[in-house]
Parts: sequence; structure tokens; C-alpha cells
Amino acid sequence: MEPVVDRIAQPWGGRTPYRRADAWPTRVDTFLADGLAPRDVERWVPTASLLHSNGDAMDIAVRGGRIVGVRGRAEDRVNRGRLGPKDLFGWQANHAADRLTTPLVRENGRLVETDWNTAMNRVTARSKELLGQHGPEAIGFYTSGQLFLEEYYTLAVIARAGISTPHIDGNTRLCTATAAEALKQTFGCDGQPASCTDVDHADTIGLFGHNVAETQPVLWMRILDRLDGADPPRLLCVDPRRTKVAEHATVHLAPRLGTNLALMNALLHETVRTGRTDHDFLAAHTVGFDRLAAQVADCTPARAARICDVPAARIEEAAELLGRADRLLCTVLQGFYQSHQATAAAVQVNNLALLRGMLGRPGCGVLQMNGQPTAQNTRECGANGDLPGFRNWANERHVADLAKVWNVEPDRIPHDGPSTHAMEIFRLAEQGDIRMLWISATNPAVSLPELARIRAVLRQERLFTVVQDLFLTETAQLADVVLPAATWGEKTGTFTNADRTVHLSDKAVEPPGRARADLDILLDYARRMDFRDQAGHPLVHWHDAASAFEAWKRCSAGRPCDYTGLSHTLLRTAPSGIQWPCHDRAPGGTERLYTDGITWADPDTCESYGKDLATGEPEGEDAYRALNPDGKAVLRPAAFEPLPEDTSEDFPMQLTTGRTLYHFHTRTKTARAPQLDGAAPEVWVELSPAEAAAHGLAEGDLVQVATARGSLRGRLRVTAMRDGTVFVPFHYGYFDTAAGTGPADDGTGRAANETTPTRWDPCSKQPLYKTAAARVTLIEPAHGAVAPAPTTTASAPVGPADVPATTGGPAARATQV
Repeated sequence: MEPVVDRIAQPWGGRTPYRRADAWPTRVDTFLADGLAPRDVERWVPTASLLHSNGDAMDIAVRGGRIVGVRGRAEDRVNRGRLGPKDLFGWQANHAADRLTTPLVRENGRLVETDWNTAMNRVTARSKELLGQHGPEAIGFYTSGQLFLEEYYTLAVIARAGISTPHIDGNTRLCTATAAEALKQTFGCDGQPASCTDVDHADTIGLFGHNVAETQPVLWMRILDRLDGADPPRLLCVDPRRTKVAEHATVHLAPRLGTNLALMNALLHETVRTGRTDHDFLAAHTVGFDRLAAQVADCTPARAARICDVPAARIEEAAELLGRADRLLCTVLQGFYQSHQATAAAVQVNNLALLRGMLGRPGCGVLQMNGQPTAQNTRECGANGDLPGFRNWANERHVADLAKVWNVEPDRIPHDGPSTHAMEIFRLAEQGDIRMLWISATNPAVSLPELARIRAVLRQERLFTVVQDLFLTETAQLADVVLPAATWGEKTGTFTNADRTVHLSDKAVEPPGRARADLDILLDYARRMDFRDQAGHPLVHWHDAASAFEAWKRCSAGRPCDYTGLSHTLLRTAPSGIQWPCHDRAPGGTERLYTDGITWADPDTCESYGKDLATGEPEGEDAYRALNPDGKAVLRPAAFEPLPEDTSEDFPMQLTTGRTLYHFHTRTKTARAPQLDGAAPEVWVELSPAEAAAHGLAEGDLVQVATARGSLRGRLRVTAMRDGTVFVPFHYGYFDTAAGTGPADDGTGRAANETTPTRWDPCSKQPLYKTAAARVTLIEPAHGAVAPAPTTTASAPVGPADVPATTGGPAARATQV
């Protein structure tokens, strides 16, 4: 009989230990609707996970025209059959009773149902009116990290060469813009150097602000299986909370929020001081060592200890761990990306790998991780701040090349500067410069900082807002036109995970009602707007996902993210996803980059000439050519600077927001999967035992977290974490409350972003969600009320060892073979 495991209580399932350099054993996870067995499934349709960035390959079970479950794909390189809780249970959101099934338009202040022709006519009429009266910069697009490659590319062509607006960005700006920027700063180009398979070979893994157990649970399963093997890797965890990763770490550093750069400089100082640098590698493949060495010369562990509030001896221990590594893999995520001096700190992780010569070999490299399933595609396709194909907006030859692909004049593609980033798009909408904002597959009324301001922007009468989504989200409720979209399993397209693995997701079932695939909506808009190239032919000349992919291949040809060796047919029949670049010289894909030198840093081919890490000012082509004429990796130093918002008498604590294993983004899908919602139904607040005692607070108390911008309320969990720090998960909004779009009439909120600042990193423009000064006050003692039960997510609860884990009951039991 197949083993059955409650995947809420045991989210990472059972162990399959393996030794270094061995193949990761398979374990196929399956979850089917109640009462069904695999023999009852009529069709299995290939896809991959949609609710994180790991790209776990799976098959959708179909019966009677409905999705009835999923199973992992054993042959796939990414997951070898394993699925996380969101993979196993998230598909149920497709069947939610409140799916949008027909377009809505605002009439007399209310959203009312209409037909597609009326809705799209209203969108195109407003577009043409604004283009005529105010020009292309009156229109902006704000998209997602959850659409398919073909949809992003179509959107990029529409925005950049159809409308000719620079105002296009994705919500990937909120989660992984720093990943892209850090890679460009060091390697001249986006693209992850390492691969998930490097876990199989590493003897040391450094996780910098990366709570992998919750953000990429299948990757954590891979690490756990190595830890249970005969020669486990050593782990360094940098995180202010004692997460599951920290519990397994050889060394855990919990620095004060906003001091990551000071910590990294101390680690680099020790690497140089102890002679753990690979001088041959540095001479052959890098520039800037002397500048970096000079910058970190005085950044001793003792100095960092005073800034970071971490014992100097622990910093030295971490440096020794990194310095003794034979195969070092480093990963980075939101703990660095959303904090003070984000890009500067993430770049120092790249510097660490380069100093140690840990690049381009099995078990060596850097994964500047992504947060969303298709964040990589947003960046590749130009649906954010980059030009498609990782072209350099400051290089006229790159712009001319893109114009040739699209058969338009180069001046038709805005490139006076980088595309407008998300925070600036909303500022321009606030000022009235942007008069139409098209928001697709994202929910900024919950996910952006300082929500009171964002709601006010979206409520403006002068702003015409189009929202394209699955549900009537907090953002959709404020729209002028709402377009019902199909989702994963209801349409066909490709998506690329954090280590460049491309998967095809085939259509398994029809979307509900009159909902349409996002690609079909965009194609309809392009036809109605009658966008043309310079020969008078349709600018958007493709008609479905397969032909859109072929158009994208031409755009990617000869660029770092070269897809020319891929096709829908190949991806449909291949036993595993395939990593780009994939072309005639690498027909099977490319497992890791930079195996034979730095490939895309040459001044003529690089995606970026670099920026000043302190100010974000572009450094320009001449400066880059002088610094890096031979196209090597650039070791960029940076000095620590004090936080712009530090603690005070009124706000004596530091607030950090973050994620839980059971939810994704703003819970638009996961709150509609009963097992996931049941595991974490309400927002909560975390404090350390000492901090709770100092405030006179106890487990289960209702508390208020306030900053200079706003407040929220939640039940208290007392957990192992840094003193002086308060943690709140960011997922929770208002769609399932009486208020609908914001706090109740009494002003009490539950969205973490009521409190976060409108502030961003100077280089990546990523908002800084982890640096606010806050206070915590008691609203109501527990008095027998039960706080949300501590789950196996986040921190280990402080208290009796026999505290029962949250379980999902029979409905959360999945098989694993």
C-alpha cells in the first residue's frame, strides 16, 4: 500500500537520503480529490507549479472536464516527483465559487456585468482618447510574476512598440528585482549562474536571507535529503528568525534588520585576511579586486558585531565555514532583497563566490533566487524594467536590433532611460501623469507598501483602471473595467523557474464561464488598437501560444536567454524541463553558466553598464569600458550606511514582513484551497520570548503593530527570533472581510503593508519591506482565546515540546512513492 502523509502537518514529507554527487532519488507525490484513485483519472496533462519559483514539474489529473488532482513528475530534474503543499492543494482555487466568469464595467459607481465586446471597446476607446490627448506616457501597465512567457512577450510588444510607453513593470519589482540587478552588476547580465542540481554536489550551502523551507519547499526537501545522507553539507543561515533552515544550520547568524551589507563586508574581510581567495580565478575572470579589498580592509568582525548585534566570534565562525568550503553554493532571497542596501548586499554574495573561485563547477555558484513562478519570464521578455532578451537600453545597437526584430523604427521603442519602475508608476498615477493603468494578475491594493496611499491612488476619478484577474480582488473592486482571466490548467504556455528551467503548461480544462486566457485578451486588444509595424503589417502577428513562443524565439536568438532550440512540441515530449540557453550549440540546454569564463559582460553585449551601488546612478558606457574592457565579472564594493528609518522612543522595534509556507502573494488562490487556508487562516504577529515578556504580552494576545504609516492587528505567537524585532506575514488582505478593500470603519487593519514605507533600493528600485520602525501594544488579552496554532512553518514555537502540530485532517493526506 502506498504511504499516505498529512502534508500540512508534514509539509516536506518523508526523507530519501543520498550522498554527495549521487542522483537525488525519486519520490512521486500525488493528491486527488476525495474518493478518487489514479485509475479514475481520465487524462494526465503536463504542467509545473504556479505558486512559487521552484518550477516543480507535475501532471494535472482530469476527470469529467474538471481538474481533480495532481502528481509530481518523477523524471524531472527540478523535483524528481516531489510536490510542496501549495503544489498539492492549490489547484482547488480553480473551482472556487467566486471565480470571475464575465467582464465587469463601472456604471454609476458600481461594477456591473457586461459582454466582452462592450468591455474591450471601453478599454480601446479610452486608450485611443488618451493617446490623442496626452500621448503614450499617459498609459501604464503593471503586470505579474504568474503569467506565461507568451503573455509577457505579447504585453511587452504592445506596451513598448504599440503604445510606445516606458511605463511597464511587474510585481516582480517587489520580490526579485534585486536578483536581476545584482546579477547585472556583477556579471553584466541577468541569468542564474548556478542550478538546483548544485545542491547534489555542494559541501557547503550559504543561505542569505533565504527561508528556503517555506519559499521553495521542494528545494528544501533536496537539502534535507542531503542532510540525512552520509556526507551532509554544512549550512550557513543568515536570518533574524530561528526558521527551520536555522534549526538545521551549522552556523546561524541573526543580524539586526538592515545591516546585511555590514555583515557581508566582514565575511569578505575575513576571506581576504585569511588568504581564502582563488588568485588564479580572480586574475583570469574578474576586475576590481584591489578596490574591494581596500573597501573591506577595516570591516572587521568586531566592527560588524557592533553594527549587526551579532557576536564577532560567530561572524568569524561563519567566515571559517565559508573559507573551508570545497564546493560552495550560495542562495539569496527576500531577507536581503527587501532590506536596506539590498543590491549592495546581494552583490557582496556574488563577490564572495568570486573571491573563492566558486563558479561554473558542480556544487559551486550563486542562486539569486526568484519569488514567483514566472518572475524570470517577466525579466526575459521585457515586461518589467529591462528590454526583451536582456538587451541594454543604453546601447543603441541593442535597441536597433530589437527594432529590427519587431520591424519598427528604433525611436518607437522608449529608451531615453530605463523603463518606469512600479513605485514610480503609482507615483505618476497619483500625480495625474498616468491616466490609464492596466493591472494584470496582481493585487497591489494588498501587496504594495503604504496601502492607504495605494487605495487613494486607485480610487481617483481621473485614473482609468483595467484589472485582469481570476477573482474580484481588493484591486479589482476599485477598477473601471474588470476582465475575467483563465489561469494555470485552463490555458497553454511556458514558464521558466529560478534556475532557468523551462516547462510547458498545457491546457487541461476549459476556463469557467466567459473567462479568457490572458494571451487571448492581449491579442484582442492589439487587434482592436490595430498596431502596425513599419511595413503596415500587424505588429503582433501571432495568434496563439505556440506561435507567440516562436516569435519570442526570434527575439531571444543570440542573446543570453536563447530559446531557439526549444519549442512547445519538444517541451511537451521531453521527460524533463530544459534550461536555457538552449540552441544549436547546446541542444540539451545548459545546466550552469560561466563554466568557461564570463560570457555576457563584454561592453558590446552586456545588459547593463552598472550603477553606483550607493545612489543607483547609471555609470555609463565609457566608464564601463574603462573598468571592464575584456568583459570579466566585476567585483563591486559598497560601504554600509545607517538605516533611513531607525528605532525611536515612539517606535522602539524593527518590523519585518515575510512569508508562510501555506500561502502565496495575497492569498488570491491559496485562501481558496481549504487545506492551505485552514493551516494559516488569519494574520499573526511574532515576538521573541524576551520581547513578549518585556511588553507584558502572552501567546494568543490580540496585539496592534503600528508604524508612522498605519497599523494592523493580529494574535501573538511567541517564537524564537531576534529580540527587538517583530514579524508579520504579508499575505493577508480584505477580500474575505466585510470591508472588502481595506480596513474596517474603526481603522483596524490586518494587512502588513498598512505599515510599510514608500521607500526603495536605489539600484533595483525594490521596495524595502523589512526596515520599518514599529511599536507593539496590547489590544485584548487572550483570556482563553486560542491564537492561530503554531504550524511547522516559520519559527519553531517556544513552549512545551509536545505542542501538537496543525494538521489538515484526511483532506490533506497525499501519497508519496
